[in-house]
Amino acid sequence: MTPAAIRGWAWAHRWSSLVSTAFLLMLCVTGLPLVFSHEINDALLQQDWEPAGRERISLDAVLDRALANHPGDVPAFMSFDVERPVVNVTSRAPDAPAGTYNFQPIDATSGEVAPPVAGHPLVEFLLQLHTDMFLGLPGMLFLGGMGLLMVIAVASGVVLYAPFMRRMEFGTVRREKAARTRWLDWHNLLGIVTVAWVLVVGVTGIVNTLAVPITTHWKDTALMALVDGEDTRPFDPANRASLDQAVRDAQAALPGQTLQFVAFPGTDYTTDRHYAVFFHGDTPVTEHLITPALIDARTGELTAVARPPWYVSTLSLSQPLHFGDYGGLGLKIVWALLDVATIVVLGSGLYLWWPRRRKPA
Repeated sequence: MTPAAIRGWAWAHRWSSLVSTAFLLMLCVTGLPLVFSHEINDALLQQDWEPAGRERISLDAVLDRALANHPGDVPAFMSFDVERPVVNVTSRAPDAPAGTYNFQPIDATSGEVAPPVAGHPLVEFLLQLHTDMFLGLPGMLFLGGMGLLMVIAVASGVVLYAPFMRRMEFGTVRREKAARTRWLDWHNLLGIVTVAWVLVVGVTGIVNTLAVPITTHWKDTALMALVDGEDTRPFDPANRASLDQAVRDAQAALPGQTLQFVAFPGTDYTTDRHYAVFFHGDTPVTEHLITPALIDARTGELTAVARPPWYVSTLSLSQPLHFGDYGGLGLKIVWALLDVATIVVLGSGLYLWWPRRRKPA
């Protein structure tokens, strides 16, 4: 590699790192406890609760009970607790501001409101900070840009590593040298050791920041293409078809899959006149791949099975992979150790840059 090429790569590595480091440190620090979010919530939010009965009431009855608690609301989503006989119903007032919902966990045996199982406030705060810095979509896209800079920094660092280590053995840390030199060696060693993990987490993080535009594009293109030419009469929430029958028809269309949630007409995950009944697989990978069946909410007829396009499947797989949520506690511990190593890489990079900036010209 020529000296000019090395200088170019060094410039790209330095400035892509410096611009993004503060935000990447924030993401690494907040991401560390989020790797164990399930364990933290289980430890801090244990609740003793028993359902009122043993036999489940119908989903239509659950929905009616939930809407009766908020007169005038229309249903938005329905999800199913995997550990309790509880159905979570999300509704909204027709004139409510965008993003404003009423959330109710309903005992599926009685229709009564059950105690919520939400994340611990600290976990929820860290998740929101990690996801969008409380700025919504602009915050997500901004963090996606920082992730892209991180990928550039990692790629340029790998390119520079080969000529730098040409005369030294892999893993060399020159302990007899000054502190700055030792930190440079640790920076290079930990950086090259964690490069694959950093790229995986960085790229999946970038994909996750695009969740809103990906979902919107899917709804406006692939999903709408399945219902083109259908009867376009508006849907009246007061005259909706049976939800129980819609779920049964969807289960028949997707045998062997597990019911995950229902999106009601007019929400982000379906059209203005269809129930979207979502299912997932039962393996560590396929449980994150969702497939909806579209049911006409006016007639109850099955319209289509909306096999997700590749970009939606990529998003579905990226979200759990980003936090190491595939292989149980063991993989999470590995994720946490690599996260700590990355924090050291970022911190040492700042340390190596800062003294140089303080020297007089």
